[in-house]
Amino acid sequence: MSRAVLVVRLDADGDVLLAGPAVRAVAAGADRVVLLCGPRGQQAAHLLPGVDEVLVWAAPWIEPRPGQVSRAEIDRLVEMVAAASVDEAVVLTSYHQSALPIALLLRLAGVARLTATSDDYPGSLLDVRCSDPGDVPEPERALSVAEAAGFTLPVSDTGRLAVRRPLPCTTALTGASHYVVAHPGTSVPARSWPVARWGETVKALTARGHRVVVTGSPSERGLTAAVAGDHPMVTDLGGITTLAELAGVLDRADAVVVANTGPAHLAAAVGSPVVSLFAPTVPARRWLPYGVAVEMLGDQTAPCAGSRATTCPVPGHPCLSVVTPDDVCQSVRRLVEVAA
Repeated sequence: MSRAVLVVRLDADGDVLLAGPAVRAVAAGADRVVLLCGPRGQQAAHLLPGVDEVLVWAAPWIEPRPGQVSRAEIDRLVEMVAAASVDEAVVLTSYHQSALPIALLLRLAGVARLTATSDDYPGSLLDVRCSDPGDVPEPERALSVAEAAGFTLPVSDTGRLAVRRPLPCTTALTGASHYVVAHPGTSVPARSWPVARWGETVKALTARGHRVVVTGSPSERGLTAAVAGDHPMVTDLGGITTLAELAGVLDRADAVVVANTGPAHLAAAVGSPVVSLFAPTVPARRWLPYGVAVEMLGDQTAPCAGSRATTCPVPGHPCLSVVTPDDVCQSVRRLVEVAA
């Protein structure tokens, strides 16, 4: 009898990528893996090894700009999960999220066995209730839930982040190898570095002999154009790439300079070293790029630490304004030297 398992991660692309090791653990013990994600995570969902089917639903307790709760949308989810014919579900959440709303809806869809982390009493909503593993990296947190459900990684699996390969060939976009990627955009303003600093850093990197590729989403075209300028050693790919193509660009980079946002985890998933401009609004221990060489920059003791703020609550944005272009260049140099 085949075993079909639903893995749930309802957040954005970066969160879905961080769930990758847990997904592979489930895939090692299941015949079919269905991933339920939010609309902001579906591109990453299709990149994860081990996923056979992707379901997309916008959870009103997860989305940053949620719609109103409606009976029609609840019914749609229940019917969609029921049609997937899964035997059990592994629900993955961050430390500040509750698994119980989705657990209730999965029960209504007929899912027979549910595993999740919950500090709250789950009653009959969960069959396996995991204790919070504490201050550990998000991939390890997710993997602990999969293991509690009875799924473990094969001994040959390193447990690092990964994407499906082969990736799209992006040479036509970037030119030859040996370049540094600068990704100035962030999902929330509190994690961003001033645009002027990005521009100065790109110029400083080119002055040190690096070609620079600036990346960003379609909504960030203005930002990437401002950062790239018109320097002949800088290529602006803002708004040009799909997530899979961005993975191809990052895969061939000597180093990636990026804040705490989805492409940081994509860089880790392809194995590229990362200079992380990390605002401490969330714990670095949990959210740094996982399993790759990382140089973290930013004041982790700034007043915003642990606030989970989306807009910087401190005048002057001190956690990242202390970082200079030279700091970034020195970090890039060290990462490139280690990789050489």
